[in-house]
Amino acid sequence: MILCCGEALIDMLPVEIEQNGGEFGYCPVPGGAIFNTAIALARLGSKTALVGGVSDDLFGRQLIDAMEKSGVDTRFCFRSDLPTPLAFVALSKGKANYTFYDQGSAMRMFQANQLSVPDENITALQFGGICLLEDPAALSYEKLLMRMASKSVIALDPNIRPNFVIDEDCYRARLLRMIAASDIIKLSDEDFLWLYPEASFEEMASEWVKLGAALVIQTLGGKGSMAITRRVNIRVATETIEVVDTVGAGDAYNAGLLYQLETMGLLSKKMLKDISETNIRSALEFASKVAAYTVKRAGANPPYLGAL
Repeated sequence: MILCCGEALIDMLPVEIEQNGGEFGYCPVPGGAIFNTAIALARLGSKTALVGGVSDDLFGRQLIDAMEKSGVDTRFCFRSDLPTPLAFVALSKGKANYTFYDQGSAMRMFQANQLSVPDENITALQFGGICLLEDPAALSYEKLLMRMASKSVIALDPNIRPNFVIDEDCYRARLLRMIAASDIIKLSDEDFLWLYPEASFEEMASEWVKLGAALVIQTLGGKGSMAITRRVNIRVATETIEVVDTVGAGDAYNAGLLYQLETMGLLSKKMLKDISETNIRSALEFASKVAAYTVKRAGANPPYLGAL
């Protein structure tokens, strides 16, 4: 099983209200970086569960229903009467910008010790997203990552939202600790620029590989992605497509990557250490294909395997 560890929230997507002369309202759609990855993995066919805090309110029930409909295991969702976090989305030329409302939410107040998360039969754990910004949730996920780092593959996508970072020093330090304990590290070009505005990706990826990472990936939007291991430095192009919006693109990429590695029998610490260029290229190409399908449709709506 792959555990997706992090937020489930409601994306408030802008919709035109025609009868009001072109004004916009908002439509509540289940989302969140880790939620999106869990949905995408389950739709592709991986056995997947979400670990995190989910409200018992109207929106929380919507999130649970959406996960169960797609086949995500929800037994590791800690239910509470705290509110569901909301992310209001503004789109500019298809690019999503977010305003979050999550103070005192079920997501932010989640503590991993509220659940009995198994140590056995967990192939990989995916971490990242806004749940790493503030305690107690951020500290809980870091502790869970460190506990599982010797047992399972750890995948990390920081998915940084700079406008919502309150304590930058604390956040940077947490991300770097988690990076140092991860097997698969994936960052967008924007994430990397925020972390290291004056360093090259190749330089830092090589350092992370020395710390123990097996596969370090940078996504470059329409320019594809690149990967660095202890043996390989490759770049993979992506197909040219018409983008509707980028909501959930990186999350879908993460799911495609993990699914393809799992399908090839490579989603283990041992196998990842010796992964070949051919297999890396296959994993990156499939991940890009899943992401491309997602950005061709409005909102985070990843594909089922049969649609690819």
